Order: sequence, then C-alpha cells, then structure tokens
Amino acid sequence: MQLGTRWTSGDEPPRTLPAALVEAVRSVDAALPGDQLGQPRQRWTLTWLEGRPIAELDSGIVVTVGPDGAAIVGHSDDEE
Repeated sequence: MQLGTRWTSGDEPPRTLPAALVEAVRSVDAALPGDQLGQPRQRWTLTWLEGRPIAELDSGIVVTVGPDGAAIVGHSDDEE
C-alpha cells in the first residue's frame, strides 16, 4: 500500500486520480448534506493498493476503481 494524500471534501481532488474516480468523488461530495453549524468539512484520504487508487472519506465512504476502470462507491463497513 502506498499513501497518497488528503484533501477536504468539496475541494479539487488530486490530479493523479483517474477521471472515473474524480467524477465519483465529486458526486459523493455533492450528495453530502451541508453543515449548518459550521463544523469542518470531512476529508478524503487517498491510498494506492496494487496500483489502484482508493479514496476514503472520514465517514467511511470508499471510492475505488474496478478492474474495468469504472468507479465503485461503497462503505468501509461493507462486506467484500
């Protein structure tokens, strides 16, 4: 596993991400409810496993790229 980077939800994702993953991350960001109390936005953590990017939001939402290049959105608690 290789550690990538962290960024705040709603900010520009790293340029090293495949387009399918960027699109999925942006969709997740857009679906997150706005915080009316001024709490900090959640952050994404990017890691690389066997050359494939995995982006995980603080809430446990995980976005990765399948073998076919399509983005997969799930949750860290999901059964594999």
